[in-house]
Amino acid sequence: MTTSPATLAQALAELQQRGLDRLDAQLLLLHVLGQSPTQRGWLLAHDTDPLSPNCATTLNTLAQRRLAGEPLAYITGSKAFYGLELQVSPDVLVPRPDTETLVDWALEVLPGTTKPAPRVLDLGTGSGAIALALKATRPALAVWATDMSAAALTVAQANAQRLQLAVTFNQGPWLAALPAGTPRFDAIVSNPPYIAEHDPHLTALGFEPIQALTSGASGLDDLLQIISAAPAHLQPGGWLLLEHGYDQAAAVRQLLTQCGFGQVQSRCDLAGIERCSGGCLGA
Repeated sequence: MTTSPATLAQALAELQQRGLDRLDAQLLLLHVLGQSPTQRGWLLAHDTDPLSPNCATTLNTLAQRRLAGEPLAYITGSKAFYGLELQVSPDVLVPRPDTETLVDWALEVLPGTTKPAPRVLDLGTGSGAIALALKATRPALAVWATDMSAAALTVAQANAQRLQLAVTFNQGPWLAALPAGTPRFDAIVSNPPYIAEHDPHLTALGFEPIQALTSGASGLDDLLQIISAAPAHLQPGGWLLLEHGYDQAAAVRQLLTQCGFGQVQSRCDLAGIERCSGGCLGA
């Protein structure tokens, strides 16, 4: 930004002229001004307020990062998911709205009041998005979460503490992260890496942790590991629910069937694409 815009409205207009879409421009300006991302209406009410030179300088720096393709969530350090405001960093994937499909499905299949403290496990929790959304929505759940990355678990634990949500975290590879003797779960959910190592779509995800994105030549390596190991950690009638790639639903359903799951089915994301598949153990 070559000169300090006189008003907030002028700052927004200049950001859009530089190529930012209106929503990104509004959210960056709210962040610089210390306002909640939910307060877009506040900008309209204050559009003639002056923008200080210091804020203009900061806004310019952040706008350059966004124009270079860095996710907005990494720039502002937060992302909304299932009604929660989560802290995020480049150590974790940015939570996507499509993953809320997985949370909705888990809440459907988890026991309600028929037994005390139904148990659910989130594998590869990242920022803690799925685990924390489940706990916030249904506090009676006993929620566990694992991740291979110590840095990711630091982010997830900080989110849990800030939101005052009790989740048991363990570090390690998938189900091997669980301590010996851990009781079986009523549901296991996961949004694991599922992109093939040489997929051209990876170029658009260059700011996010590669280990949380790719999974072998076909993208199915981690999904196969989870599906194979899950039966030993599920109660009879327990569900395994998995997010996967846009073209992997049929392959994931086949793997679930081969590993003894019944009621195998898929759910569509917000764009109508089969994005999650799951099955019930012994059904």
